[in-house]
Amino acid sequence: MGKLAVYKYLSFMMLVITILVTVFIIMGLFGGHANPATGTAMALTVYALPLLIIADVVLLLFWLIRRRWIWAIIPGVTLICCIPYIGTLYQLGWFKGDSKNKSGINVATYNVAVFGREMNGYKAGDILSMMRNREIDILCLQEYMDNSGDRKNSERYLEYFSDMAMGRNDMVIYSRHPILESKIIDFGPTPNSGMWADIDINGHVLRVFNVHLQTTGINGALHQAAKQSAQGRIVERSAVLRAVYGRYTQGLSIRASQADLVANEIKQSPNPVVVCGDFNDVPYSYVYRTMKGDLVDGFKECGEGFMYTFREGMKKVRIDYIFHSESMTGVDYYKEDVTYSDHLPVFMRIIF
Repeated sequence: MGKLAVYKYLSFMMLVITILVTVFIIMGLFGGHANPATGTAMALTVYALPLLIIADVVLLLFWLIRRRWIWAIIPGVTLICCIPYIGTLYQLGWFKGDSKNKSGINVATYNVAVFGREMNGYKAGDILSMMRNREIDILCLQEYMDNSGDRKNSERYLEYFSDMAMGRNDMVIYSRHPILESKIIDFGPTPNSGMWADIDINGHVLRVFNVHLQTTGINGALHQAAKQSAQGRIVERSAVLRAVYGRYTQGLSIRASQADLVANEIKQSPNPVVVCGDFNDVPYSYVYRTMKGDLVDGFKECGEGFMYTFREGMKKVRIDYIFHSESMTGVDYYKEDVTYSDHLPVFMRIIF
């Protein structure tokens, strides 16, 4: 086979790969419209978007280096279509608001991972100090544990926050403003749940949602495989992969139904809303789109830099969020790199 034939064959294969990557990226960008319960394959493409976009950039460079301008149009246009998605992960901060001399509220959400199940209260106290230093007005905690030795965590938190509303199991909303009413959103036979609280902020009634959606199930499947291996049982890799896939797809369906339930509560709210919590899902997923609805993603509005909220291992992904109604404006949105939990706290300043 001559050099020309090899060159044509290589170009043809790269063109096929370019088209396939483009197709999968388009599927991923629209994958959030597919309910995982009925369109699992379509929904799963969302989670491959970061890798697909990297592949698209490589292909664009390939065609540019080869000076095949026509074929470079395909990955170039595809990359432009990905800009809204990229904006959910990275922001230049050009539109970051000026929070100085503007009245508003400081909101925070944090999955505290039951404070590491420590009973001395040090970690809970450090987190409270962090919230106090940042003058947080409303704090939503997930995987919260109130028991802390001889003193409950809520006792010390209420020395700074004036009100609190407890949800089911591990949910709590702390506020420095009066809480008028609250409600638990029961997800059924699962440890996860949601809640909302109506908070009076200087005459403005705000409904704050705190949610903790179903986990992915991956860690559970891997832990079970490791446990069996430690007991001397032979664990085949294919069996582990099937277990991980099964747990993950099951988690997708459960989270989707939970998101539908919360979204319905959001739509019925007579007041402006702020939605906080651990969604256990990535941007552009069905859960993200459903929970966001007509609300504003605070990070896209006034965030800066690369945003991730789960810090364990190499899985640095954004799964914790703060959304708000369009009648309000966000002027600051950021995370704090602390090691109290496998999640990172997310902070936002909102003005009316």
